[in-house]
Amino acid sequence: MKRKIITVAIIAGLIGFVAGNLFWYLASPLWIDQVVSESDASTAESTLIATGAFSDADRSHKGTGVASLYRSANGSRVLRLTEFEVTNGPDLEVWMVKGSAIQTSKDVKESEWVSLGALKGNIGDQNYDVPAEVDWAEYSNVVIWCEQFGVLFSPAALAGI
Repeated sequence: MKRKIITVAIIAGLIGFVAGNLFWYLASPLWIDQVVSESDASTAESTLIATGAFSDADRSHKGTGVASLYRSANGSRVLRLTEFEVTNGPDLEVWMVKGSAIQTSKDVKESEWVSLGALKGNIGDQNYDVPAEVDWAEYSNVVIWCEQFGVLFSPAALAGI
């Protein structure tokens, strides 16, 4: 009898440990913000070529701020997010997506995209290098995308200056 109680206690402890860690991984971004404050990567020689405002994807996934695309004198491009804030979540990435204005997760899934990397923080100014082969006129949407669950958090349609 004592052996059964110990076995049940060990199994319950393991289940509780796994469930607790899973809950922390999935839920902690809801109340823990990652604040970033990167300096402006654009220089006096940089040219602003496109800009767009982030918007809410739905009632749960909200975003605000500005996405600005700059081209430097040497031809490299940087996407700068300013006054940026988005609902936090697990495994968020910054993507440039091909097509007309992206509004839903389905729009993203049906389009081509290029990842600019993991989101550095859900609040604050930050910079992302844009690969040379990405034509911003085609990939004219910036989205914050949850890779793990395939969910759009916030889109911004870029418009040329």
